[in-house]
Amino acid sequence: MKKKTTIYDIAKKVNLTAATVSRALNNNPKISETTRKLVQEMALEMNYEQNTLAKALKSGKSFNVGVIVPRMDSNFFASVIRGIEEELYPKGYHVIVCQTHDQEKLETGNIMSLINAQVDGILMSISNSKTKNQIFNSLSQKRVPLIFFDRKRNISGVSSVTIDDYNGAYQATKHLIEQGCKRIAHLSNNRALEIFKNRYLGYKQALLDHGLEFDESLVIETISKVDEGRKVLKQLLTMDSPPDAIFSASDFTALGAIQEIKAQGLKIPEDISVVGFSNEPFTRFMELSISSVDQSPIEMGRIAAKVFLDEVDVNIKTKKQQQIVLHPELIVRKSSLKNK
Repeated sequence: MKKKTTIYDIAKKVNLTAATVSRALNNNPKISETTRKLVQEMALEMNYEQNTLAKALKSGKSFNVGVIVPRMDSNFFASVIRGIEEELYPKGYHVIVCQTHDQEKLETGNIMSLINAQVDGILMSISNSKTKNQIFNSLSQKRVPLIFFDRKRNISGVSSVTIDDYNGAYQATKHLIEQGCKRIAHLSNNRALEIFKNRYLGYKQALLDHGLEFDESLVIETISKVDEGRKVLKQLLTMDSPPDAIFSASDFTALGAIQEIKAQGLKIPEDISVVGFSNEPFTRFMELSISSVDQSPIEMGRIAAKVFLDEVDVNIKTKKQQQIVLHPELIVRKSSLKNK
């Protein structure tokens, strides 16, 4: 049987101490990038296999972190994950990603699987489901740090990193009003979730602050899919007094709305202006670029990861709950810009 490569074999090859090699393989921040790269390339060349079980037993950590998102087919969540990875990989952590598809059973199953995998923490954006707080509380009992990002549940002791959804919606609606729009419809989502409730409230308050009537019939709750956006617009355009603008809580429903508006022979933004939310890449690359509220997803991911690192490095008794709220930015494009 071929002898396994050890850190001492690598140390001999690169003329470094075994301790330095060990630190480089574990991404210790005290080791220079040049040395880390040299050691890791030699380890790869020599087919070195790190004993992760021994490492975990020695440190009391698995160096695995779970990330749970509603779905991966969204640039927003993919970008948040990228931010998390960029912050955690240099610290020696590996990221395990799970999707819930907005289903309670999958959300609960993902949490239990990650607990059983002995992850050092879970960073998650909750689903549209009504998952009981008991499952989240079980993480606290097991002393597994839980950090919410984007979509959160208000649980004592649990930190979160979100964006000011109320302010983002207010900005979007105010912009449409400044463009001369009078009947602004809102394509909402499940308002049992705080982020969509706040987008609805920001929209409503902007109307009232600018002397426009709030009409509940112009608010339609739907899901974040292109086809749903088309379906809702068909419904709105049959009204005796149809909307002259759309503020959507999702870029995907905004895209569907635009498709239906065009199919009905109407012009954007002359007849109906449209603003979405999330700043998905397609919003800027389309011939008719879409105005949208940017959520800074990479920054959100990095900050969520930093909050995790803070919590994993402190005693459970001294841990402080952090509620970090990022500022949104409205990106104005062709779909809503009438007054140039």
